Amino acid sequence: MVCGVAVASVYAGQPVLGPMGRDLGVPVDSLGWFVATGQLGYLAGLVLLVPLGDVLDRRRLIAAHLALVAAGMAITAAAPAAWAAFSGLAAAGVFAVVVQTAVAYTASISPSAERGRNLGIVTSGVVIGILGARVIAGVLADLWGWRSIFLTLAILAAVLALLALTLLPADGRPNTARYGRLLRSFGGLFAQPVFLSRGLIAFFLFASFGTLWSGMALPLAGAPWHLSEAQIGLFGVAGLAGALGAARSGRWGDAGHARRVTGIALALLLASWAAIGQLPWSLPPLILGVILLDFAVQAVHVSNQHTLTTAYPGRASTAIGAYMVFYSLGSALGAAATTALFDATGWIGPTVLGATLALCALATWAFSAQTASRAARLTPTRPPPPAPAHARTPSSLTNHLGPEPRGGTAETRDPASHADP
Repeated sequence: MVCGVAVASVYAGQPVLGPMGRDLGVPVDSLGWFVATGQLGYLAGLVLLVPLGDVLDRRRLIAAHLALVAAGMAITAAAPAAWAAFSGLAAAGVFAVVVQTAVAYTASISPSAERGRNLGIVTSGVVIGILGARVIAGVLADLWGWRSIFLTLAILAAVLALLALTLLPADGRPNTARYGRLLRSFGGLFAQPVFLSRGLIAFFLFASFGTLWSGMALPLAGAPWHLSEAQIGLFGVAGLAGALGAARSGRWGDAGHARRVTGIALALLLASWAAIGQLPWSLPPLILGVILLDFAVQAVHVSNQHTLTTAYPGRASTAIGAYMVFYSLGSALGAAATTALFDATGWIGPTVLGATLALCALATWAFSAQTASRAARLTPTRPPPPAPAHARTPSSLTNHLGPEPRGGTAETRDPASHADP
């Protein structure tokens, strides 16, 4: 519930970009900024706020951030002009990173054998929030106008802030790291190959995702379909198949298949754009394409998070926050570019863009998988040379002869050393 409501604050405006623009005086080629503004705020929150989860009680962070999401949604609902709406959306986006705090909270309290499954459940809440928000937003907009969407989200976020303090168990962090040190470690992750490859995949993945969902409402509202906001929102029902992909892919990750799942899902993402491109002529292929795209996106997303929380168990919040920088930048790019392309070229422009981004994600995965395989082949398997006789203490003899009989060495016990690239 926390993840669903928080992420809905960033995406709920997608089905009503047209009415918002007309009411607030924003031209068609700039409508994507209603979504991109929230994404850029999200980016700031990822860098500045998410690392706090590795130091402070995540329950209190979740409650505080939800209260501030509610404030941003209230500002947007009451906005008298475009600048006020953009300000409210940006503020809500900054604190919508409560999603990543909730993901890290889940990873930290889960047994290692169930981490992927539990992350899949939480991410299913994210999917339902993203896609279900479109359905509900369309209905509310038809009944009471677009402002009712943001007012409803403000009320839900405020109620959840109170419930979080009541229902979630405390999760105090050992106060061993300073905030500045956390921010420096945040930046250091971008130089690590496993993290960087998963992050680049996420960038292209969510740019492709944003291209579809931020641009699709415009051709559906125009000729020849002339669909209402409520009818456009119903396409989110087809996208809820992504929730199934998210939940199941977590279990595949627990079984050690995260890399394979990522490759298959990215191939499906690329194939989905062939169906989505039929939008100007036929709606059934579009529905099929939406199902494939959302399934693929969420399957990859859960696999990425499973890999990173396994590789960096001691700083899950920082790793997830840094990873989501790629997500936020990609989503903002897709949202801003698709409306500009549609205004200039019609639906063919967003289709080509979405397919190109999917191909880039697949190429990144293939390159990283090839690099990992080559590194594994080049890693020497022979034991290290024996230590000089005078240096052979009992502990060095034990290390030379092999792992300890009880549980193995620290390396074999460390899940990060076996993280799936």
